[in-house]
Amino acid sequence: MANLDTLVRGALASLIFSVIGMVVFVLGYFVIRKMFPFDVHKELEVDQNTAVGIVIASIILGLAFIVGMSIHG
Repeated sequence: MANLDTLVRGALASLIFSVIGMVVFVLGYFVIRKMFPFDVHKELEVDQNTAVGIVIASIILGLAFIVGMSIHG
């Protein structure tokens, strides 16, 4: 019974941290869109600007690293 309790608590913690991580990523993306002086969607979709995609990807990876380290402790 103790193993089942540990499993349920671990699954619940994973679910909570996943939701928190997704919220941080969504907020981070909106901050990125407000931070740049141009329309990010237009640059990525219409103009296919690879440099903007690389910058946004690096910011998202940085956020992922920060969220992962905060979860890990």
